[in-house]
Amino acid sequence: MPRFAANLSMMFNEVEFADRFAAASDAGFAAVECLFPYTLSPERLAETLARHDLTLALFNLAPGNWEAGDRGVASDPARFDELKASVDKGIDYALAAGAGRVHMMAGHADSGDAAAVAAYRRALEHAAGRFAEHGIDVLVEPINSRSMPGYFLNDFALAERLIAESGAPNARLQYDIFHRQIMHGDVAMSFRRLLPVIGHVQIASVPSRHEPDGEELNYPFLFEMLDAAGYDGFVGCEYVPRATTSAGLGWFAPWRRAQ
Repeated sequence: MPRFAANLSMMFNEVEFADRFAAASDAGFAAVECLFPYTLSPERLAETLARHDLTLALFNLAPGNWEAGDRGVASDPARFDELKASVDKGIDYALAAGAGRVHMMAGHADSGDAAAVAAYRRALEHAAGRFAEHGIDVLVEPINSRSMPGYFLNDFALAERLIAESGAPNARLQYDIFHRQIMHGDVAMSFRRLLPVIGHVQIASVPSRHEPDGEELNYPFLFEMLDAAGYDGFVGCEYVPRATTSAGLGWFAPWRRAQ
């Protein structure tokens, strides 16, 4: 049975971030994820998760200056020190919150630029090495160019190659079905092939990025496929609700945690 994690950066925006944990628990989720937890201290994050009996499935390392347009710094040779600082901060948060995986955003760069590729390899090897000391996975996520123009990691084959070249057993693929469908399609077959390196799954409808209940993808089939393939990780609900979050949770009813 899929283990769904509410994405608190996109869902339950009817309330402030600190209150979304309670909202997710009340809605029946046993796990949550978010882009960035850093408005809370590590200690408050841990206390909030424990109070609502929630697991933190995933969060992102600090991405640079998000408001100024940064979407990670890993592919920028000039920002390696900033990348290292984000890893140190991420370790503090992951250990406090008991999170088993983090996502390292790549940033804006040309994937054909040898210097950017080398910088990303260096960043991944550093992050994977540091997080391996604590038994934590570092996730690599391809993001489609329509949603994030100019993003360095915009191809699943590139992500697969960089993971393999890192040689790090804790460097794993963040398989976002929304991005995969837009970039390449072939979701079910590619998922089965890539399963040995997949560390996390995310979902949303295509093309709207709303609830996973229609449009291009047959999510009931895909949820069954995840189980049949033997995937036992989390499935992050990284979608933008059409209206209020609660009003759009009909798709989630079969998996809702009893309260």
